[in-house]
Amino acid sequence: MTVPLLKIGAVLSTMAMVTNWMSQTLPSLVGLNGTAVSRAGTSEKISPDEGWQVYTSAQAPDGKCLCTAVIPVQGTCSRDLRSHQLRQLMEKVQNISQSMEVLDLRTYRDLQYVRNTESLMKGLDSRLKVAAESQKSLNAKSFQELKDKMTELLPLLPVLDQYKSDTRLIVHLKEEVRNLSGNLLAIQEEMGAYDYEELQQRVLMLEARLHACMQKLGCGKLTGVSNPITIRASGSRFGSWMTDTMTPSADSRVWYMDGYYKGRRVLEFRTLNDFVTGQNFVQHLLPHPWAGTGHVVFNGSLYYNKYQSNIAVKYHFRSRSVLVQRSLAGAGYNNTFPYSWGGFSDIDFMVDENGLWAVYTTNQNAGNIVVSRVDPQTLEVLRSWDTGYPKRSAGESFMICGTLYVTNSHLAGAKIYFAYYTNTSSYEYTDIPFHNQYSHISMLDYNPRERVLYTWNNGHQVIYNVTLFHVIKTSGEL
Repeated sequence: MTVPLLKIGAVLSTMAMVTNWMSQTLPSLVGLNGTAVSRAGTSEKISPDEGWQVYTSAQAPDGKCLCTAVIPVQGTCSRDLRSHQLRQLMEKVQNISQSMEVLDLRTYRDLQYVRNTESLMKGLDSRLKVAAESQKSLNAKSFQELKDKMTELLPLLPVLDQYKSDTRLIVHLKEEVRNLSGNLLAIQEEMGAYDYEELQQRVLMLEARLHACMQKLGCGKLTGVSNPITIRASGSRFGSWMTDTMTPSADSRVWYMDGYYKGRRVLEFRTLNDFVTGQNFVQHLLPHPWAGTGHVVFNGSLYYNKYQSNIAVKYHFRSRSVLVQRSLAGAGYNNTFPYSWGGFSDIDFMVDENGLWAVYTTNQNAGNIVVSRVDPQTLEVLRSWDTGYPKRSAGESFMICGTLYVTNSHLAGAKIYFAYYTNTSSYEYTDIPFHNQYSHISMLDYNPRERVLYTWNNGHQVIYNVTLFHVIKTSGEL
C-alpha cells in the first residue's frame, strides 16, 4: 500500500511544478502577460488610416542635414475575435492553475498524514502475516491490538477516496491542457500569418508614403557627400555610365559608354545587377561618334556632344535614331575649354529636378563656365548664365535643383569648391569634402530620380549618396 500512495503523491507534486510553468510561462507565450510593444500595459500598432506629420529639416553645426519626421500617436490594437479567444483561453489557464494549486496543497497535507501513519501500516502488515501463518497465535489480546490499529487507520480511508477523485481530476486536467495547447498553436499560426501580411502591407504603405514625401520635398542645398560606393571595375581610365533620370523607378536599365574619344558603342544593361555581372545587355551603335564623357540619358534618349563639333545630339534608344541635333552657338569644343583633366570634355550635359542643362564655355565668356537651360525636345537654349568660374580650373561639375556645383580638381584631395545658383544668379565658395577614392574622375553626374551622384573614377563605376538641406512642403497630405 505504501508504494502506490507515494507514487500518487509524486505525480501530484509534478503537476504542481507544471502549474508554476503554466502560470509564469504560458501567458508570455501568447502575449498576455502585460508586455507592451510600445507603451506599458498595452499592445499597439500604427493604424493605416492615420496620417504623418513632417517638419522642416534643419542643419546641424557640423553641416549635416537633419530632417524630423513625427509619426502619429499610436492607437490600441483591437483584434476583437482573437482577443476574445485569448481571454477565454487565459481564463481556462487560470482555472487549471487554481485547481492544480488546490491539488498541490491537498497532496502535501495528505502525504504528510500518510507518512505519519506509515509505521502503523507496517506494524499491521507484520501482524497480519503472523496471523495468517499461525492462527493459533491470534489470541484475544492480539486480536484486540489488530482491531485498535485498524481503528487508527480508519481516517486514511477518506484520504484514499480523495486520491481516487483527484486522479480523475488529473486525467481531466491533462485533457484540458492538451486541448489548450492545440488551440494556442492554431492561434499562434493565425497570428503569425496575420502579422506577416499586416507587416507587408505596412511596408508597402510606408514605401508609398516615403515616395510621396520625396516628391513633395522642396529642392535642397547640398551639404554633404557620402563615401564612395564602388559598383563595378571595368573599362578604360575614362568613360561614363548612367541610368535614365526621368523614367519610373521600375525601369532600372544602365547605359555604359567606355572612352572619351570617337566612341560610338553604347551598351544597355537590363538591370543594375546585370551591369555588375556584365550580362544581359544590348548594343547601340551611334550614327555619330561622341566627344568627352558629358553624356546623359533623359526620358529614353541619349544627349551627347558630337565629335569635333559643338553640336548637341539627341539619340532615341527605342527607335535607334537621331531625333534632333543642334549647334550650341559659340561653345568651345575639341579641347578648347575642357575640364582640368582634358579628354574633349568641353560640353557637359546634365539633368536635375528642373530639366536638361548644358555646361560649356565660349570665347565671349573668357573661358568661364556657362550654364544653359536646354529644351529637351528641340535642343534650343532657353537661358544662359555666366558663372564667372574658369572651366579649366574645374575638375568636374553637376547640377542639383538649379545649382551648379564644381569640384576644384579631378585628382585625389578634390572637394566641392564652388556653387552657382541660377535662381538668384549668385554664387558662393563652398568646402564640401569629396572622397576621390581612385584618384582620377572623368565623369560626375547627379541623378534626380535616385538622388545620387554617378562617377567614372579611373576605370571604376562609383556612386555617392548626397545630403541635401531641404525645405519641406507641409501643406496637403503626404
